[in-house]
Amino acid sequence: MHITKLCNRLLIGSGILLLSNISLAETLHDHQDKLQQQSVTAQKTMTVTSETQAHANHIREHGGQIFQRTELEHRWIWNPDGQGTLKTELESRIGTDENRLFIKGHIHKAESEQADYDIAALYSRAISDFWDVQAGMRYRYTERQPEQQEQIDVMLGLHGLAPYFFETDAYLYAGKDQQLSFNLKSERDLLVTQKLILQPYIESELVLSDDSKYARKKGLSSLQLGVQTRYEINKRVMPFIDVAYAYEKGREATVWQQETSSEKDWQYGLGLKLIF
Repeated sequence: MHITKLCNRLLIGSGILLLSNISLAETLHDHQDKLQQQSVTAQKTMTVTSETQAHANHIREHGGQIFQRTELEHRWIWNPDGQGTLKTELESRIGTDENRLFIKGHIHKAESEQADYDIAALYSRAISDFWDVQAGMRYRYTERQPEQQEQIDVMLGLHGLAPYFFETDAYLYAGKDQQLSFNLKSERDLLVTQKLILQPYIESELVLSDDSKYARKKGLSSLQLGVQTRYEINKRVMPFIDVAYAYEKGREATVWQQETSSEKDWQYGLGLKLIF
């Protein structure tokens, strides 16, 4: 009897010990699985982080960085009759090589007259290595049009580098009263020395339609062919002289204005360009 009880106890103890060992083995196995999963997760996280950093570095190295540039140009122009005009142009851009915001502004003040001005905001998207397509809005103020001084136009155009390194801006403007016009500006730098630079340019405006109170005649509205000669004191300060032949078509006769004749003459200017 005693031997039987002792055997039973030994069997029970062995069973308990076996179950304990099995449970401990399962616990150790589960713990190892968790450690392995955590290791795999950590490796994946490190891989993703490394790939993200590599992608960011690639973007920075290949034009993805954000940059800003502002050009401010003041120019005093007069014709052979001694009539002077002050022109100021501003162009500021910020963004990457693919997506940029352009701010453009112009002030035109003839001698003894109030200033006319406009300002435009454009979204610019690269469509090739040398060309951006741009779209935006322009606000303009014209002092000599008392019944229609403030106007807003929609803009659509191209900005880029044409063949033979001509930097080109081409814009189509659309406003109220079927005002539709096309502007083209193109210029190229020709180095005489590292600091003395010739810049031939052309600026033109074509009126496609205009039914406003102060309507302009259809066709070529204005044209300037000139050469700007600048001296780069450094890459930020550049004085220049300007010689151009200018043509401007007159305005149509309406209830709000008298008809004016076309004008064409040589223009001479002195100016200063600043780059920030």
